[in-house]
Amino acid sequence: MLRAALGRGSGRCGGLWRNPCSAAASGSARAPSAASASSGSGSGGGARSGGASPADASNVKPLDGVKILDLTRVLAGPFATMNLGDLGAEVIKVERPGAGDDTRAWGPPFAGTESVYFLSVNRNKKSIAINMKDSKGAKLIRELAAASDVFVENYIPGKLAEMGLGYEDIKNVAPHIVYCSITGYGQTGPVVQRGGYDSIAAAVSGLMHITGHEDGEPVKMGVAMTDLATGLYTYGAIMAGLLQRYKTGKGLHIDCNLLSTQVACLTHVAANYLNCKIEAKRWGTAHGSIVPYQAFKTKDGYIVVGAGNDHQFVTVCKVLNLPEVSKDSRYQTNALRVRNRRELIDVLSTRFSEKTTIEWLQLFEGSGVPYGPINNMQQVFSDPQELCKPTLYAQETIQVLEGNTS
Repeated sequence: MLRAALGRGSGRCGGLWRNPCSAAASGSARAPSAASASSGSGSGGGARSGGASPADASNVKPLDGVKILDLTRVLAGPFATMNLGDLGAEVIKVERPGAGDDTRAWGPPFAGTESVYFLSVNRNKKSIAINMKDSKGAKLIRELAAASDVFVENYIPGKLAEMGLGYEDIKNVAPHIVYCSITGYGQTGPVVQRGGYDSIAAAVSGLMHITGHEDGEPVKMGVAMTDLATGLYTYGAIMAGLLQRYKTGKGLHIDCNLLSTQVACLTHVAANYLNCKIEAKRWGTAHGSIVPYQAFKTKDGYIVVGAGNDHQFVTVCKVLNLPEVSKDSRYQTNALRVRNRRELIDVLSTRFSEKTTIEWLQLFEGSGVPYGPINNMQQVFSDPQELCKPTLYAQETIQVLEGNTS
């Protein structure tokens, strides 16, 4: 029944597609989606025989025919597999009998009986409950893996191997598998047995150290950016893994983790320290190396303005009717503006406070300077630009493939 639900048999090496994540080759809630696809390389057998015909191409998604067995929970893994599902992959989500994904209990708010948090990252999936600690359950997982292209998990290293579901175990029954592990700290090192949550990784990686008001306490990001960034790295690594399998005919093991992802995302902040030994600090909405580039308080709200070069700075001064500031020798280059930040920001802040946000938005329109308001959620989802984009909003989130299996 499980194989029938997946829609095909097992055992082939040449599947559909024959990394800051590392890879080792082996022998109805609404949530926005940034991806939309109107054509692709083919579905199922179509891809294996050269793709869809031109007449059918508009109805094909890039990952049509790809089967993903998803053993992940909470956010990073589910976010990755949801995005793969947006591109056409069939995602089978394995959950604990009687409880399911931890996020099913994260609320309020709830949409009916379902946690909105859970629904936000689990569209495009079919759910099945399996007790993997039971030998029969582990056997079912191996059968599902043999019929899948991708296996994704986010258990502490070694846990699945204890159940006979580690990479080597799955490779034995599915040598073609793209097996992706998501952890807090990777597969090696002194702390790999620690669990990984977003805020913990954000703290350890230094992200929390650089987030918050300049003279304030460290602050948690408004959304779980470490988890989400790891999900995106995972998404890209799996896509690359499928391409590598297409080229080599072999499966592989991908290792993604929260800490490495967030350290990689420190980019210039990390480079400042590694190259110049400059310790990072918190800047609020401002930028340590670009001035002005921050939020300014208006009469009734806030506007964010960024001048990334000298021409844009002159334009900002023109919009603010401050020609004398653009000619001031203290502000002629970005390096000088950074050096004289406080004096310049004081002048600009005073001027921004004289008009409403909408008045400033109208004045900056067409100027060529990047700018925008700080929106609340109601404003975000009524913004004309958001409304006109080809963003997908999933109306159905998760289907029950089969009842509890213990």
